[in-house]
Amino acid sequence: MQNTSEKHFVIDAHLEYPVENIQNPVISNLSERDAKVLWHPFTQHQTAPFSIPIVRAEGVYLFDENGKKYIDAIASWWVNLHGHSHPYIAQKVAEQFLKLEQVIFAGFTHEPAVRLAERLLELLPDNQQRIFYSDNGSTSVEVAMKMAFQYFHNQGITKKTKIIALENGYHGDTFGTMAVGAKSAFTAPFDPFLFEVIYLPIPLKGQETEVLETMKALMNQADEIAAFIFEPLIQGAGGMVMYEPEILEKLLTIAKENGILTIADEIMTGFYRTGKMFATDYLTVKPDIFCLSKGLTGGAMALGVTSCTQAIYDAFLSDDRRKTLFHSHSFTANPLACTAGLASLDLLLSDETQAQIQQINTLHSGFSQKLSTSYQHKIEDIRLKGTILAIEIKVAEGTSYFSNMRDIAYNFFLEKGILMRPLGNVIYLLTPYCISEEDLSYVYACIEEFLEAI
Repeated sequence: MQNTSEKHFVIDAHLEYPVENIQNPVISNLSERDAKVLWHPFTQHQTAPFSIPIVRAEGVYLFDENGKKYIDAIASWWVNLHGHSHPYIAQKVAEQFLKLEQVIFAGFTHEPAVRLAERLLELLPDNQQRIFYSDNGSTSVEVAMKMAFQYFHNQGITKKTKIIALENGYHGDTFGTMAVGAKSAFTAPFDPFLFEVIYLPIPLKGQETEVLETMKALMNQADEIAAFIFEPLIQGAGGMVMYEPEILEKLLTIAKENGILTIADEIMTGFYRTGKMFATDYLTVKPDIFCLSKGLTGGAMALGVTSCTQAIYDAFLSDDRRKTLFHSHSFTANPLACTAGLASLDLLLSDETQAQIQQINTLHSGFSQKLSTSYQHKIEDIRLKGTILAIEIKVAEGTSYFSNMRDIAYNFFLEKGILMRPLGNVIYLLTPYCISEEDLSYVYACIEEFLEAI
């Protein structure tokens, strides 16, 4: 239930927001019903306001039951590529529903699964030869790690039980993905149950040599390390932290030269978010395993993919059934989700969407230059890659996911009709590609208004 005590965060006389009720001046019946029966993700229900009831969506807009319109500036947790309720995706899914909506994927197959795998492999690097379907980002990473560990186990190499991961990373909320993510307040209750991971510092600008030397030193343990997992070029939940492809390429080269498999978590960075189809398209050295989800279906349905090389797949081929990859999901390769993925690719690869992606990047670039000139005293850093723009606001207590700036910014933008979900004192834009220049200009103007107020 709500904590009804009044609490305010105050920046100045012009910017004061009661955190508990700024979102919902009039609490709806749906919000009240929600509060009685639901438990929302990443939500402290003791202090959180009632959830906003969204009744429909179209393009970049979300509409609540009172008719208020919100620009979805974060693509509903980074999944929506083409706008909400896209008629083309809806039509394709509806047509598929009347043909085949679900079938067990052990011993059976269907056209949408085969076709989506074929199309993804055409877009992935040439070394990717096999597609394994799951149902979300966390599970795609779980599959990747199980592939890596069992790849060696099936060859009788049993000492490779460790993984290298970048500090500050996020790969999901299942136990395996928590293990390779950053140790934080999110994972603290579960730390005793997580397997051992070797952490490598983030290769930030100016620290590349140190990180490279650390990686080389870790190769003394190469016979115990199965894989190196990373979010290529951008750490999303870690604060949209960005680093350069040149250093990542060197890290991958070291890992490969020492018999360590490399896993690219492209769940957030895939499907042109960084300006290329995949963030690893900026590299010449290609990872052994890819993890995909989020934008995979254009945000329409849940689906995960783990792709791998032929060599990894071959290590599971045997007359000994114990060498099988024993992993499945009830909705593996769901025909409706695969169909949504195919429709999303049609839209993504169209000239219109490609032009939109370029326009967003151009507009972000111009706006970031304006911010760096006019608000340098209020901004710690501005980070831009492709369609992702992140603004790290200076705060006295230093950058943190738990910064009070998060609530202040979140509520300010909601009042302006913009859905943002700041990562502490880092606000960012990761919009559907269909956003208009007019709407993006409005979002920019509100960001400037916010910066003026603080």
